[in-house]
Amino acid sequence: MTLCIVGAGAMGRWLAETLAAAPSAFDFAFADTDTAVAEAAAAEFDAAALSLSDGAPAADHSFETVCLAVPIPAVEGAVADWAPHAESAMLDLSGVMAAPVEAMREHLPDRERASLHPLFAPARAPGNVAVVKDAVGPTLSPVLDALRDAGNDLFETTPAEHDDAMQTVQAKSHAAVLAWALAGEDVREEFHTPVSAGLADIAATVTEGEARVYADIQDAFGGADAVADAARAVAEADGETFAELYAEAGATADARSTEGER
Repeated sequence: MTLCIVGAGAMGRWLAETLAAAPSAFDFAFADTDTAVAEAAAAEFDAAALSLSDGAPAADHSFETVCLAVPIPAVEGAVADWAPHAESAMLDLSGVMAAPVEAMREHLPDRERASLHPLFAPARAPGNVAVVKDAVGPTLSPVLDALRDAGNDLFETTPAEHDDAMQTVQAKSHAAVLAWALAGEDVREEFHTPVSAGLADIAATVTEGEARVYADIQDAFGGADAVADAARAVAEADGETFAELYAEAGATADARSTEGER
């Protein structure tokens, strides 16, 4: 299969590395708005690097499959730009689903389409991968099989369910962790409790990435205001109200823990 990966950053390279180990043969090409990044990825995988003009390659370039591993704000435009170059299929790894799925339906109505969201940083692969199989057939099935064979747990969802979930598991979670890191003070290591030490570890994980990625998540899904409102409610609560909030938080946490064990 000829596969062009648009966006030769960490996630695009993760996909190439995963597929390169699969029994199915993949002939890669890379494209990126930063030519040097595309050329570096191409050299790593003995692949072609494409020159772009206005976001897309020359008209004579086409591939069986095009994968968009681009930032969230760029994905809809990338679907339109790259649809003419996808002979059989397109998938995206942007991290949002409603917008790219709708765009692929519009621009590739007669071709295979899927939206994937690996719910981990590439360095922590394998892991859970959310999948919308909008129109999957013989072209995209080997891609999904290769991801499973690499140890990833693929689970199906809908664009709406995914994007709603991302407000909690990404946007609100990141906002809460960043707020804790910004509000906290340096203390000796011996003072840390299991809770604060855990939060410090999580904050280190969140802040080891790219600020642009986290900003895109906040813009796409929102939720930081709700976190701020909840923190304000805790800060302003009297003893009775605090007890009510504590009980509500405990019930919510228990429910989520039970769901996670299923």
